[in-house]
Amino acid sequence: MAGSTFGTSFRISTAGESHGPGNVVIIDGVPPGLELCADDLQGDLDRRRPGQSSLVTQRNEGDRPEILSGVFEGQTTGTSIAILIRSEDQRSRDYSEIKDKYRPGHADHTFDAKYGRRDYRGGGRSSARETNVRVAAGAVAKKLLRERCGVEVLGWVCQVGNLLFDPPELEARSAVTLEQVEATPVRCPDPATARDMITLIEQVRSERDSIGGACRLFAKGVPAGWGEPVFDKLKADLAKALFSLPAVLGVEYGSGFAAASLRGSENNDALSFENGKVVTTTNRHGGMLGGISSGMPIDLRCVIKPTSSIPQDQDTVTTAGEPTTIATKGRHDPCLLPRFVPMGEAMVALVLADHYLRQQAVKPS
Repeated sequence: MAGSTFGTSFRISTAGESHGPGNVVIIDGVPPGLELCADDLQGDLDRRRPGQSSLVTQRNEGDRPEILSGVFEGQTTGTSIAILIRSEDQRSRDYSEIKDKYRPGHADHTFDAKYGRRDYRGGGRSSARETNVRVAAGAVAKKLLRERCGVEVLGWVCQVGNLLFDPPELEARSAVTLEQVEATPVRCPDPATARDMITLIEQVRSERDSIGGACRLFAKGVPAGWGEPVFDKLKADLAKALFSLPAVLGVEYGSGFAAASLRGSENNDALSFENGKVVTTTNRHGGMLGGISSGMPIDLRCVIKPTSSIPQDQDTVTTAGEPTTIATKGRHDPCLLPRFVPMGEAMVALVLADHYLRQQAVKPS
């Protein structure tokens, strides 16, 4: 299938379906000598996996990674790394009743239009199940970024429905820690807002419905100079990476869509020189100017739609074009945001690792 490879110098290729025997990723470009084992991947996989709390789908998957190649005596060899994650709790029977119906909000019809056939078991290749190996690859990218250049990538839930925790101040966003994010199952770092979000998600689930929201993705320590002019701008690659994830409907960076109502005098960031570096006191440019990193934090916001699979009747048509209704059974997240956070982090890390390696080839002497 075309479109299953992402990246240039740090490149991944994935394969697998929602209800297949497993998913696999091949990573090319990881430099030799990076210490790596399965435990380095498990932490982020545990944050993404189903069944981790009452707020998410109860599909029971351990998501234990098997490193098949590219690591010897605990270190990367510089050759391709292959990682396999086996599926353990598929229930394809949950989908047998809808195999001839198109689910609203899903890719059923578009896959039929493209290939003339589809895997109806949970969405097949278009399912978020495929993201487990992306998260595994992202964990490798995170370790490379952290150990080779001090870059840290962190995401958190900043919105569920109309509930918001999204302080605009650069200092407040920079101060968010992984411990704060992981303190509650909804992954909002503000305890009071997190409690309200949990209550809302539980209410929506009781009404056999779902709800959307947004994720803030923040990368600290990215030096100035990463990214390419024109078509391979850092912002363009980050947008493509995040839009490649299921359920993403919008991506913005810096002041984002709010810039539509601002003047230049309000949106520009004043420049100054501190500790030998050019810095800005505000970060409306989101850490990127001309598609190249400025040295300020990379600051993105990603909007996630409500889960399309809901257990209430919706109007649809069959594969033969006959009108009917559908109620999706099975195990589904009432809100995708808690499990999206490590997925978003992974895609940001993959892009940054790619541009880090690309910059090594052109780095000024």
